[in-house]
Amino acid sequence: MSLSAAMKTAQSSFSNVGLQTAVASKNIANASDTAYARRAAILITAGSGATVVETQRAQNEALLKQNLLSISKSHAQDTLLGGLTRIKMMLGGEDYELAPATYLAKLRDNLQTFADKPNEVSLAETVVADAVDVANSLNATSIAVQKLRAEADADIATSVNELNRLLQEFQTYNDKVRVGTAAGNDVNDALDQRDKLLTQISALVGVSALKRPNNDLALYTSDGTVLFETVPRSVTFVPTNTYTAAVTGNQVYIDGVAVQAGAGGNTSAQGSIAALLQIRDNVAPTFQNQLDEIARGIIGMFSESVETPPASGTFVDTDGLFVRNGMAALTDPGLAAVIKVNPAVITAQGGEPMKLRDGIYINANPANDASFSVLLNKYSAGFEQTRTFDTDAAIDTSTSILAFSTASIGWVEQLRSAATTASDDKAALLGRTQEALLNVTAVSLDEELALLLDLEQSYKASAKLVAAVDEMIAALLSAAS
Repeated sequence: MSLSAAMKTAQSSFSNVGLQTAVASKNIANASDTAYARRAAILITAGSGATVVETQRAQNEALLKQNLLSISKSHAQDTLLGGLTRIKMMLGGEDYELAPATYLAKLRDNLQTFADKPNEVSLAETVVADAVDVANSLNATSIAVQKLRAEADADIATSVNELNRLLQEFQTYNDKVRVGTAAGNDVNDALDQRDKLLTQISALVGVSALKRPNNDLALYTSDGTVLFETVPRSVTFVPTNTYTAAVTGNQVYIDGVAVQAGAGGNTSAQGSIAALLQIRDNVAPTFQNQLDEIARGIIGMFSESVETPPASGTFVDTDGLFVRNGMAALTDPGLAAVIKVNPAVITAQGGEPMKLRDGIYINANPANDASFSVLLNKYSAGFEQTRTFDTDAAIDTSTSILAFSTASIGWVEQLRSAATTASDDKAALLGRTQEALLNVTAVSLDEELALLLDLEQSYKASAKLVAAVDEMIAALLSAAS
């Protein structure tokens, strides 16, 4: 080897070590960044020695695809579980002490006691108080359900705005990758940012990516709707500010196609938007139907007789004129929000609780018999009487009011239990997927430090080569002089 060739080899080695050290240093600096993929300087052997040809980025497209899917499913499941947990809290938590079923059972027990001692005014007061508790429970729960729908709607609006922002940012980095790849530039940093945006998008909506020439990506939703192709597609939503049981929320549209809500406790939703739609348009309305059916059932139970106008009796609507003045509210959605106890039997409102025994609109006890209990026994028997309920309530359509109200709790608990199990399963799958992906792309400090030690040895070897060449040149100059 000539002295000139030796010097070129040393210079090439110094250059390679410098570039490899820079890559290793960048890896170490970004070791804590989960969005950063490890870089590796790839060398080839040329006539003048090893030469750095490119810096490659660690990646695994199959694992990335699976990770995006796991993120979408896990976020959707957690969103649904959060909504179901809110409904459980409306009912009082683990013991469901605030549920209408709990108050109905108490009303039945005290009503039976009153029927056994119909001359006791204190028992009449107790039954009226229990009836007020039932109405208040239905009112509060119905209002809370509609508040849950309104909050879900607001969260959908926030998520849609965030999705549009992420897609705009995705376009910026996708353009950098596409143009940089075509020009032969290093686009690894832009690829990191683009993949990071992909994971954020997948938390909102199920997404799949199709790679095209020059590392360009096109994005599609889980149902095949175009989400991004060169430019972002429009994601639109008009929020609804106020919710009642009669209000239907607006759809979310991606490129003109409506996003489908998830279904089931182990939800089919991918991304939080579809799960929020499921809460707003499926879970909460179904539970509202159950509350309305409970309200309708007890109104019918406590109507006084077939001779009076339908549903005239102990329970009325908020203005105390329920149905008696020709209202058709018995079939209206949101009945549970307006039901109340007739002021005619509430002492604090100028009423007389003993009218429960004798009748409010009819004089069932003209002799003022202290032992009269016909109406009370009728009301008490009504708790066990089989009634017909609307199929939209999604539980037994032919059962007693107590069994129906208990089945409503069971419906919530069954759905929440399935959602809890599915949430744990999907979180575990996400954890394993992320771990597998990080095993491929994450930076290992041990490996990088070991590489730096190897590079140090390469540098020392090159330095010795330069020193040897220097000595030879010095000897030649000395001999020539």
